Amino acid sequence: MSGRGRRLRGPSWWWFGRVERSGLLYPGVLRGKRCAVRCPGRLRGVICRVSKSALFCLTSTTEVASVTADLDTRCGELYASGGEVLPAGRGGEDVAAAEGPGGFAASREQFESLVGFLDGVDAAGLSHAELEERLDRDGRELLRRLLDDHLALRALREQRLEQVVGDEGVRRARVEAGHERALETVFGTVSVGRLAYRAPGVGNLHPADAALNLPIERHSHGLRKLAGLEAARGSFQDAVEAIERATGLRLGKRQVEELATTAAIDFEDFYEARRPARCKRGDLLVLSADGKGIVMRPDALRTATGRRAARASPKPMVRLSREDQRYRKRMAEIGAVYDATPAPRTVADILVSAAPEGYEQAPGPVAANKWLCASVVKNASIVIGRVFDEASRRDPRHRRTWVALVDGNNHQIQCIKYQAKRRGVTVTIICDFVHVLQYLWNAAGCLHPDDAVAAEQWVHQQATRVLEGHATKVAGQIRRTATNKALDPARRKPADEAANYLTNLAPYLDYPTALANGWPIATGIVEGACRHLIKDRMDITGARWGLAGAEAVLKLRALKANGDLEQYWQYHLTQEHANVHQARYHDHVIPQAE
Repeated sequence: MSGRGRRLRGPSWWWFGRVERSGLLYPGVLRGKRCAVRCPGRLRGVICRVSKSALFCLTSTTEVASVTADLDTRCGELYASGGEVLPAGRGGEDVAAAEGPGGFAASREQFESLVGFLDGVDAAGLSHAELEERLDRDGRELLRRLLDDHLALRALREQRLEQVVGDEGVRRARVEAGHERALETVFGTVSVGRLAYRAPGVGNLHPADAALNLPIERHSHGLRKLAGLEAARGSFQDAVEAIERATGLRLGKRQVEELATTAAIDFEDFYEARRPARCKRGDLLVLSADGKGIVMRPDALRTATGRRAARASPKPMVRLSREDQRYRKRMAEIGAVYDATPAPRTVADILVSAAPEGYEQAPGPVAANKWLCASVVKNASIVIGRVFDEASRRDPRHRRTWVALVDGNNHQIQCIKYQAKRRGVTVTIICDFVHVLQYLWNAAGCLHPDDAVAAEQWVHQQATRVLEGHATKVAGQIRRTATNKALDPARRKPADEAANYLTNLAPYLDYPTALANGWPIATGIVEGACRHLIKDRMDITGARWGLAGAEAVLKLRALKANGDLEQYWQYHLTQEHANVHQARYHDHVIPQAE
């Protein structure tokens, strides 16, 4: 096969290059899942991305990110047809030489050179800033040589294993020394030498790679973590520059994005396996969800939005209209779960204007054990399902009081009701009072357009009545006032919208019950998450996102906001070892020397 490529088994499968018949198993990636496919031949040529963040690896049965790497690094070698590979001996004199006075020779040379420089005349005339710069560069080179020498010593000490069997059940009976691969680390490039266990017709196995937990791609886990941290913090260009300052390595923006995508791959599995945080007896279990648009590249928009965007602006425009801007965005859904101790309050505790002089307002419920999730790929129903999954982990027997805070979005309310019914749990839905105030202020703008004092007094009166449980009466009064003022349909539109909002959401505006029971009545947690997770990073000037990069950054920022980044990274490394190394061996058991 040659030319532009050919699609195999579904929309995400692509092979490029020339195929020669040999009946080998070529693992790959299908829509973000680790899996394998049977390919009728040996692939030669160019390996291109299958999806936004995955490609085919010739010998691995796991998904790997499409981070730039040499093909001989990413893909295991196949046993040379017609050749004879003899078992490699392990020379005791080589090991003794490496462990003796000559061991770490390059490291010792660099250290002595650095000490000699600091002890010499040249260093005596430098400022402290110049010394810092020199030590940063030469010290990093010293660390690189130490790591390189250590890996060389481990290669010499590696013992031959008698029984190495791959996941396909074929024993690798032939052993060959001298197989090396490059590894880009935070100190620089090092070389990893190891024994290769081989058999005709199947890929090589390297048990030493499993001992080191080496990634499939060229870049180390340390670089992957650094790329994820920096990509979640600022733009990809800023991440490239930050990595270069920290390590001296110059990566491309696409490499940083793909490393960040790989770093976030175990987000869902991590939280499914994590033990829930403890809470106080009687604490509320609060759920919340909200959505916010992210400007996407045309190929990353949902199908319906992409069609509207294509029709909206047939010719270039200097400035996009409000309608055109809407068709450039894809909605991301944010979910939040947290614990809160009930804090009973009154109307005077909510509205300062309703409190008598000298009144000390009671504090509201304080969020604890906050958990956030976000996705631009999954829709609202799936994200809200994950919110309920987290809540169920915290309260599997449904003994606590569940409260769901929303902004009035009907689809979110229906999803919450569906999940509650499906799981057999009672959830009280409360609409955000801040949104109610916004609608009241909009109505006041058309009912009292020229009198700010009257508008403020009117909003205070109506907000107090809503908090007292008279939302529908307030809606009726708004309509009557607009009619009595003989406002035309355009001018009275804000008033009608406020009245409709209060009428339609009346079942979720039972603030007297919520305040008496000490429940929260505002969506501040999830609103703040929208700002922190999305606006502060995804909304930077000129940003246009692809699905893989946007999803990865959202997950990494959620991990950081949850305070789980370090725990997640340890879990991620464990999963990497299981999926990249253990999965290649029979019964997922990596052989070890006795």
